[in-house]
Amino acid sequence: MTSSDERWLDEQAGPVVRPYVVTSGRMQPIRGDFDLISLVVATGPAPTGEIGLGPEHIAIIRLCQNLMSVAEITGYLDLPAGTVRVLLGDLLDRGFVMVQEPEPEFDMQDHRLYEAVINGLRAL
Repeated sequence: MTSSDERWLDEQAGPVVRPYVVTSGRMQPIRGDFDLISLVVATGPAPTGEIGLGPEHIAIIRLCQNLMSVAEITGYLDLPAGTVRVLLGDLLDRGFVMVQEPEPEFDMQDHRLYEAVINGLRAL
């Protein structure tokens, strides 16, 4: 085994799987926008033998038996946020999870907000 092969192995876990392999190369979720503070909850128990679901999908369903943020899921699975978003999109599309997106604290279309920012900058 060469030194380059060794860095892709973990003695306890075995070969390391790259995140893009987990998502089949997809970089965007097929459904949903997932902010890091979006809350996710499973709609039922983790299925057994469901076609098209990988171990990471099942792990997310198990984690989300209780309400959990996307950031927490990312931390527990030790996967990049982009990868978790793609997996969550799969689960949302198939009805295995529900997502509550954060409510914006202010209306981005309200011109008064922009005027207040400009006035504040001018005051500096």
